Amino acid sequence: MKTSVVGYPRIGKTRELKFASEKFFKGEISEVELKNVAKEIRKANLLKQKDAGIDFISSNDFSFYDNVLDTAFLLNVIPARYKQLGLGETETYFALARGYQAEKGNVKALAMKKWFNTNYHYIVPEFEDDTEVKLNASKPVSEFKEAKALGVDTKVQLIGPFTLLKLAKYTGDKKLEDFKDKVTDAYAALLEQLGAEGAEWAQLDEPYLVRDLTDTDIKLFSDIYNVILAKKSSVKILLETYFGDIRDIYETVISLGFDGIGLDFIEGRKTKELVKEFGFPKDKLLFAGLVNGKNIWRNNYEKTLGELSELKETIGDSVVLSTSCSLLHVPYTLDSETKLTEDYKKHFAFAEEKLVELAGIAELADSSDAAAADAYIENQKLFAGRVDSKDEAVQERVAAIKDEDYTRLPDFFEREKIQKAKLGLPLFPTTTIGSFPQTQDVRKNRQNFRKGLITKEQYEEFNKKKIADCIALQEEIGLDVIVHGEYERNDMVEYFGENLAGYVFTEKAWVQSYGTRCVKPPIIWGDVSRKSPITVPWSKYAKSCTEKPVKGMLTGPVTILNWSFPREDISIKESTLQIALAIRDEVLDLEANGIDIIQIDEAALREKLPLRKSDWYSQYLDWAIPAFRLVHSGVKPETQIHTHMCYSEFTDIIPAIDAMDADVITFEASRSDLQILDSLKENNFKTEVGPGVYDIHSPRVPSVDEIVEALTKMRDRIEDSKLWVNPDCGLKTRGETETKASLINLVEAAKILRA
Repeated sequence: MKTSVVGYPRIGKTRELKFASEKFFKGEISEVELKNVAKEIRKANLLKQKDAGIDFISSNDFSFYDNVLDTAFLLNVIPARYKQLGLGETETYFALARGYQAEKGNVKALAMKKWFNTNYHYIVPEFEDDTEVKLNASKPVSEFKEAKALGVDTKVQLIGPFTLLKLAKYTGDKKLEDFKDKVTDAYAALLEQLGAEGAEWAQLDEPYLVRDLTDTDIKLFSDIYNVILAKKSSVKILLETYFGDIRDIYETVISLGFDGIGLDFIEGRKTKELVKEFGFPKDKLLFAGLVNGKNIWRNNYEKTLGELSELKETIGDSVVLSTSCSLLHVPYTLDSETKLTEDYKKHFAFAEEKLVELAGIAELADSSDAAAADAYIENQKLFAGRVDSKDEAVQERVAAIKDEDYTRLPDFFEREKIQKAKLGLPLFPTTTIGSFPQTQDVRKNRQNFRKGLITKEQYEEFNKKKIADCIALQEEIGLDVIVHGEYERNDMVEYFGENLAGYVFTEKAWVQSYGTRCVKPPIIWGDVSRKSPITVPWSKYAKSCTEKPVKGMLTGPVTILNWSFPREDISIKESTLQIALAIRDEVLDLEANGIDIIQIDEAALREKLPLRKSDWYSQYLDWAIPAFRLVHSGVKPETQIHTHMCYSEFTDIIPAIDAMDADVITFEASRSDLQILDSLKENNFKTEVGPGVYDIHSPRVPSVDEIVEALTKMRDRIEDSKLWVNPDCGLKTRGETETKASLINLVEAAKILRA
């Protein structure tokens, strides 16, 4: 049995790409030095997979920032405002991703959104009426040749044309249909180039196929691939899908002339059913995604071998064992974890370990007596159940939740009057989302405390000084609602996980979120509960430093779950309710200690929303929204509950968001041109709202006029009495100078509106 990996992590085993890129942005290393680091990462990735015996290895799965952006750049889909800067190729590429502000010009970055149901973010391609689609770069060809020189024959991974066109933004009169033929021709030309260089396989990723598709979508897909498949020369085409099943288009896909089709058997709820009902062509290879590319638990060999056996009975031997999606979504290797005991590590498989699993499962599948093999026997011992994962008290508390525990009284409109009277905030109140820049001294203080180089008292005194300074800065700037800056927090999820029972933590299990931003998701090992108050001491201290209202800052249960590696032995719903009860305890303690405004961030609410609308409520929203309400339903009417959501498409779930029954919701909106505002108005959104007025993922400083213009657009759709003024996300990754300048302009813009 052959094996395949959809794609591999690209940040480097020790985040080499992140650090090199950030040095390049600061001018500390040259472009040549940056590219040399990237080349070494690609080499290590390829040889690691080759040494593991993987048969189908991808090239062109590497990116300096994002593969969708790479594809847009490849096809010359570069808006005129970036070309007019007159920058070099690499600088233009990063300007698209990060924005640009220097002597040559000032432009925002392209929009950024979540990649389907993951915490990875992609850059949204932007087609203008005069966009000339053509092959603009040679990255896929050069990286294929680079791999070949290392002795690795690869399948060339590409974001497929259908997914690219469906995810793109069209800014003028021309729409998707107007660019379809040119995009199709460009892909056909690229495949011809790859064939001329000796590429045997090209992998075209079409994850958009797992969404709800219309007849128009299906025709578009068929039109594109009828042309590409008719023109293809020697290159074999693998159509790769992931994150779900392709129930709307399965029969069409298997009828077309693909040489291989990749299907997700992990998240594809109907994938197995589709293969059984409609069969699979004998002249194609089925790349069966049976090794989970998104979670870190060991594969259950018994279950996987059973699935493979069923597939063989249905379609014969033309099965390739594959990851369910790219391994981009899991950390590099367990070898970097020196503090986790073997009792924990033996249950986990990161990217490198999944390579071993692929090879091992394939070998067992070829064996005449797989069940007797040592590897099989050892593997199955892991699935006998973990006794230490259960906490009866937690389970009893979840079982005791009543319907009324999900409802806050009095209703929103009555609370709104009470809160406005108590807080006395001006029109267009100004605030931030929570975190302030985590400068080198902040990270060093936390690191020294972890290493035992300073005492707890020294660590806390440092943080108190930073909090006091941060509050003084906010008062100087003139912000209306103050935050404490979150200097004690390494990450908005990991920090809470460290203070909850039931979690396991890693040292270097980093995963790319976007660009150079990496996260280290904690692992939910067992039943979750709060050990003791988490944020209360810091919020109390912050409150003592100012007469202005201070927001208590928490992460919500759905986001904590979605940004952790979840358990697979209980439902996600049950895990989320356990976390919700723990955060509820924290909310009530903050209120008891005089914190009148409490923000419970649900940045990742949209992230695990099923990709098919028919599953939205039954599979997710019917418990995710109540889980949030459970967190805050016990507070008094005068306590104002905020939440925050970022970098997702919310327009189609506005009623569900309103049903969260928060008092104020802040959204990312700056990169999406405030598109969400129309949906708020159409749905008579009752909650007070703060759409982000500037993009914090770019180093550029917004002008006062720019913010006033954004707020003016907001006022057309949101009542003045309900409009808050804030950045679109936390300021943790920004520099101190640009942060202060941006916030000064933000406050000045609010003053202009009040006047």
